[in-house]
Amino acid sequence: MEKVDILGVKFDNVTMDEAIMEVLRLLKNNETDMVVTPNPEIVQLCVDDPAVMDVINSASLTVADGIGVIYAARMLGTPLKEKVPGFDLASNLLRYIETGEYRLFLLGAAPGVAEKAAENIKAKYPRIDICGTNDGYFSDEERIVNKINECEADICFVCLGAPKQEIFIKRHIKDTCAKVMIGLGGSMDVFAGNVKRAPAWMTRMGLEWLYRLLSNPKRMGRMMKIPVFLSNVKKEQKKRSLEKVG
Repeated sequence: MEKVDILGVKFDNVTMDEAIMEVLRLLKNNETDMVVTPNPEIVQLCVDDPAVMDVINSASLTVADGIGVIYAARMLGTPLKEKVPGFDLASNLLRYIETGEYRLFLLGAAPGVAEKAAENIKAKYPRIDICGTNDGYFSDEERIVNKINECEADICFVCLGAPKQEIFIKRHIKDTCAKVMIGLGGSMDVFAGNVKRAPAWMTRMGLEWLYRLLSNPKRMGRMMKIPVFLSNVKKEQKKRSLEKVG
C-alpha cells in the first residue's frame, strides 16, 4: 500500500473500506499484527519522542484518525484518500466479524466500562463472540496477556490511550494469540455509551475536536499539541517547497 509521510509518521493511504479489508486480511496471518489510528496529537507525540515514532511506524496498518491529519497531508502535497477514525473502523469491523468466526477481547477504560461496552455491542450484534474483557487499570501486563491467550482471542481492541496502548501492543506482540490488536484510545467509553460522538454536522465540518473539547474541558492540555502540530506541518511544507525549487 502507498505510504504518506506526515512529520515522519507513515500513514497508509486507504479508504475506510480498504482499511477494513486489510484488517480482515491480517486476521488470516499466523502472526500478531498491530493497527494504529494516529490523530494530530499522536503525530506530535511521535515528533517529540523518537521511541514512540518507532513504535507507531512498526504497525502493519496506520490510518488517519482526525481531520487535522487529512489537512496536513493536503498541505504537504500528498493527500490521503479519506479520514479513517479508529472508532468508525472498529464499528464497521464488528459487522464483518459478527458471524462468530473471530473472537473479540475488549481491553481498557475504567472498571466496568469494557463490560458495558461488550453488553452494548452484543445487543447490536447478537452473534458476535466477545470472549473476554478487562479494564485498563492494571500493573501486571503478563496477567493481561495470559488472560487474552486463555480467551483464545483473535482480535483485541486496546483502549489505554496513546502512546501507552501502542507500547503495550508492541511489547507483547509476540506473546499473544490475537491476530490483530488495534489501538483505539477512548473508543471503549463510546461503545459503553459513556461518551457521545460529535453531531453529524460537526463531523462534516471537521469540528469533532471542538465537540470533544467542549464535552471535556480537561482535554485542553492535550489539544495544545494541535497548534504545535500545525506549525510543524507548515515548516515541513515550506521545506518541501524549497526542495522542489532547488
